[in-house]
Amino acid sequence: MSTTEMTESNADPAELARFNSLASRWWDETSEFKPLHRINPHRLEWIDSLAQLAGKQVLDIGCGGGILAESMARKGAQVTGIDLADKALQIAQWHAQGQDVDVLYVKSSAESWAQQHAGHYDVITCMEMLEHVPSPSAVIQACSDMLKPGGWVFFSTINRNPLSYTLAIVAMEYLMRILPQGTHQYARFIKPSELLAMAGAAGLVLQEQRGLGYNPLTQNFRLYGFMGVGYLLAMQKPLPV
Repeated sequence: MSTTEMTESNADPAELARFNSLASRWWDETSEFKPLHRINPHRLEWIDSLAQLAGKQVLDIGCGGGILAESMARKGAQVTGIDLADKALQIAQWHAQGQDVDVLYVKSSAESWAQQHAGHYDVITCMEMLEHVPSPSAVIQACSDMLKPGGWVFFSTINRNPLSYTLAIVAMEYLMRILPQGTHQYARFIKPSELLAMAGAAGLVLQEQRGLGYNPLTQNFRLYGFMGVGYLLAMQKPLPV
């Protein structure tokens, strides 16, 4: 793993400390990261169906312990994962080495990485990350800057409304305790219209969208049409006219 670091960052120190404190449990599928393990096959299949990952240059922003990054590498992509949480990156690197999966992990923000990688990537993923940073629009702009024309970027985040507060915070964190208390801050949830506006200002065009559903009885996730709580957007950087 590269030791590249940045001095300026669009990051919340409290969020980084929380993810670092949980890092050792990232690959424990019964831990706080169980939802990410359950979601991953669905989002991976959706991403691959649109972007055809094999042979592509891929960047995973906010990669954490590497759950999505590793799975995309197994699809044949050349994957770089960036994050600002040191311990999570160490876990990601150790796990990839143990599984003989080739992923480059670097400590960096999206904005810093974009300064040296303009127009470099075919595919960028930014999943469950935008709701944890002070300025999501800066991350979105960096994604656009790093995409090749025709490249794909995939965002996943949480809608902001009474239903998402009830399900994503009250139910998931306090009642069912699927996620640690304090995982999410309601004020940082992003409505789809807001995300589309930020992405449009960055020159990205929506191609497909999906809602993320959860069944508490089976503890399984699925992608479907309702976007009232969790949702994913697939966007492209247009080709030159």
